[in-house]
Amino acid sequence: MTVRKRANPFHKLHHATQRILPGFGLCIVVTAAALGLEATEGHLFGRAWLEALVLAILLGTALRTAWTPPERFFPGIAFGAKTVLEIAVVLLGASLSLGTLLAAGPSLLAGIAAVVALAIAASYGIGRALGLHHRLAILVACGNSICGNSAIAATAPVIGADGEDVASSIAFTAVLGVLVVLGLPLLVPLFGLSPMQYGVLAGLTVYAVPQVLAATAPVAALSVQVGTLVKLVRVLMLGPVVLALSVGASRLREETDAPAPHVTAGDRPKSGRVAVHHLVPWFILAFLGVAGLRSAGLIPQTALAPIAETANLLTIVSMAALGLGVDVRSVAGAGLRVTMAVIASLVALTAASLGLIRLLGIA
Repeated sequence: MTVRKRANPFHKLHHATQRILPGFGLCIVVTAAALGLEATEGHLFGRAWLEALVLAILLGTALRTAWTPPERFFPGIAFGAKTVLEIAVVLLGASLSLGTLLAAGPSLLAGIAAVVALAIAASYGIGRALGLHHRLAILVACGNSICGNSAIAATAPVIGADGEDVASSIAFTAVLGVLVVLGLPLLVPLFGLSPMQYGVLAGLTVYAVPQVLAATAPVAALSVQVGTLVKLVRVLMLGPVVLALSVGASRLREETDAPAPHVTAGDRPKSGRVAVHHLVPWFILAFLGVAGLRSAGLIPQTALAPIAETANLLTIVSMAALGLGVDVRSVAGAGLRVTMAVIASLVALTAASLGLIRLLGIA
C-alpha cells in the first residue's frame, strides 16, 4: 500500500511563481516601456496624448506581432490579463463615494443615469447593426457610455470577452478619446454653450477624468468643476452596469454562434451552465464592498491616492498582458466596423447629453 505524500504548500507556491514569472515579467517590461513613453510625451509636448494604459496594449500587441512568445510565457501573460485585472477593478471601488452622488442633486443624477442607460442601449444596437458580435458590441457600448478604457477593462471578464475584443475596443476608443478632447471645445461657439452647460456635456461624453480636465480647462474654471463632478457620477454607473451584466453573462457564455467573418474572433468561453456563485464574480462583490467602505468613511483619506495609483498601475499591467495575447491581424479585421460603431455611438451620446442639458434647463 503506497502512501501519497502531501504536497508542500510552499512548494506549490514556488511552482506557481515559476510558472507565471516569465510571462508576467514580460508584462512588467512592457508596462515600464509604456510609462516611459508617457513621461516622454509629457516632457516633449506638455501633456501625454496617449496614456500609458493605451501605450501598454499597443506595445504589447506590436511585440506579439513581431515575436511569438514560447509556451512558457503564456501562464504569466494569462495571469496578468485576468487576475491582475480583477484586483485592479476591486481597488477602483475606493475611488467611488456615494457622497459625491448625493451632492449632485436628484434631477441631474437621474439624468446622468438615463443618458448612460440610453447610450449603452443605442451603442449596443449600433454595434450589432454593423455586424459586431455580442461581446464586442457590449465592450464598445460600455466604453463609450461610461468611462472608456476602465469600463472596457471592468466589463471584459464579466462577459467572457477575449483579449482581441478588448484590444479592438480600447484601441479605437483611445484614439477617439484624444480627438474628443481636442474637438469638444469647438461645440461651445457652435451651440452657444455656457461654462455650466459645457461642463455637463464634457462630463457626459469624455472618456477619462484626466481627459475631462484637458477638455474643460481651455473653456472655464466652472466647466472644469462641473465636468469633473458629472464625470465622477457617471463613473459611479460602472458598478450597477457591470453587476447587471454579470447576471446576464450566462447567456453569453453559452453562446456558440461564430462571429461574423469581418469582426474579431479569438477564443470563446466554453458553453454550458454556470453555477449560481459564478453569476456575480467575486471581484464585482469586492468592488461594491470597497465602494461601500469608502462611502462609510472607513478608508483613510491618506490611503485613497495610493490605492488609486496602484489600481491604475495594475490596470496598465493587465493591458500589457492583453496586448501580448492579441493577433494583430484579427484586430485589423475588426477595424472598420469597430471604428464606425464607436463614432456613431459617440454621436448618439453627444446628442443625448445635449438633450439632457436642454431638458433640465441647465443655464
